[in-house]
Amino acid sequence: MARMHARRKGTSGSNRPLVTEKPEWVQLTSGEVELKVLELRREGLSTARIGTVLRDQYAIPSVKLVTGKSILQILQENDAAPKLPEDLMDLIRTAVRISEHLETNTKDIHNKRSMALVEAKIRRLVKYYRRTGVLPDDWKYTLSKAKLLID
Repeated sequence: MARMHARRKGTSGSNRPLVTEKPEWVQLTSGEVELKVLELRREGLSTARIGTVLRDQYAIPSVKLVTGKSILQILQENDAAPKLPEDLMDLIRTAVRISEHLETNTKDIHNKRSMALVEAKIRRLVKYYRRTGVLPDDWKYTLSKAKLLID
């Protein structure tokens, strides 16, 4: 698949092996894994970081294989899910950082372009999340609202 904002092809990534059952070396039960996910979320970790911690420190290759649910589904069931999707929040943080840079460096044309590209990705994601019902239909992205969300 091609890159979104570059004129070159994408690089291939690794594929997870096709495994449909819990590996035998995983010592924790599904209930213990769910409690560990909630504990890590209370510490302030994102879902991606929770998965990394579970993989590296607790030898759980996939939460979905052990519990039958994804990390986000576990958090949603326990009302601990983030208000906005993580990929959208990461892009919003990037846009805020670039805008702060552009306030002091007004002639930086390369970052003006990168700001336009990041905002295009944000608008595309917002459109998708509105269509799928994750965000309300009247949710709009503005840079001033983004700065309030981050602070």
